[in-house]
Amino acid sequence: MPPAGQSIVVEIEAAIAGGSTAKCIETARRVTDLFLLSAGHFDDEQIELFDNVLERLVKTIELRAIADISARMALAEMSTQLAPIAQAPPSAVRQLARNDEISIAAPVLQESARLGDDDLVDIARTKSEQHLLAVAGRWWLKEVVTDALIFRRFASVSRRLVGNPGARISAAGFAVIVAQAENDPELAVEAGIRADLPAVLRQRLLTSATEAVRTKLLEHAPPHLFEEIRNAIAKAVASADREMSRVRDFATARQFVTKLKEKGGLNETVLAGFARQRKYEETVVALAELAHSTIEVVRPLMQSLRHDGLLVACRAARLNWNTAAAVLECRYSSGSLGAAELARAKTEYAGITAENARRLMTFWQVRSGAPSRPN
Repeated sequence: MPPAGQSIVVEIEAAIAGGSTAKCIETARRVTDLFLLSAGHFDDEQIELFDNVLERLVKTIELRAIADISARMALAEMSTQLAPIAQAPPSAVRQLARNDEISIAAPVLQESARLGDDDLVDIARTKSEQHLLAVAGRWWLKEVVTDALIFRRFASVSRRLVGNPGARISAAGFAVIVAQAENDPELAVEAGIRADLPAVLRQRLLTSATEAVRTKLLEHAPPHLFEEIRNAIAKAVASADREMSRVRDFATARQFVTKLKEKGGLNETVLAGFARQRKYEETVVALAELAHSTIEVVRPLMQSLRHDGLLVACRAARLNWNTAAAVLECRYSSGSLGAAELARAKTEYAGITAENARRLMTFWQVRSGAPSRPN
């Protein structure tokens, strides 16, 4: 301790040993002020002396902060003062950073250079969402830290990271974020305009994105990414169109499903199996049979990018929601609709009655010109 601090050594020991909360706080403030006066001029040995004292004071005040708001306020003030100081006492900073009270931990988590990657990773793995949000806002973060933050799977943390240009994100981290973005339009837009998002993941994000998200991505795309995003959107749309409209041969599927029906083996479980295995032709034929309709009616519903018509066919066949969802996803050779889109479809499905569905299917049957099927 420098000469100016020698006079309070006894006071510090007394405060730690048995002083009041107010005395501990006053002593901590005096030591902090003394350090801040000449923070840029201390050598390592002097910093270590301050560190030992402040760490002990912080631990003592923390024990009393549980029931004393003034103690919590004092620690938050110390955290704010030490956060921007490059030579801040490292052990004291780490003690503050691990405090469960976010008002105490946040200042050093957001800014202190005394926290290394190991400290940040440990905090990312063990502390609260608010602690992770504070770390995610730091001006520079390595992939090892962002991985630890992302793998806790807080959407709010992922949003802050993708909006932080100083946060480096690994391919594995981006993969988690893209999966989260299926149910989070804001995150989808923020992630989609990151220049370091791998192209294959950008394509995956755009393939599952809604039209509204794709539009916003183009609106917010920086100039150097605009063409890449526009081309990726065009590719995603074209891929979906090709998969839905390509030439299909239903003859074999019709024969197979007809034999199943004749043997009494055609039911919802069989249809669900076809759909989950992405057996498109068999799914169309089986759905037409169970809905008492025809391939000519059901096939256009499967080819459409809209869900409403296909949901009507599923309800007419009296399918449960899980089977109906499998039928929706069977339209694509791979991938998923995304949680948000499936949730909207589930709500819509719940509002369709079997009676109305059968009535619509009969109307579409007549309009198609195909012979009616007996119920």
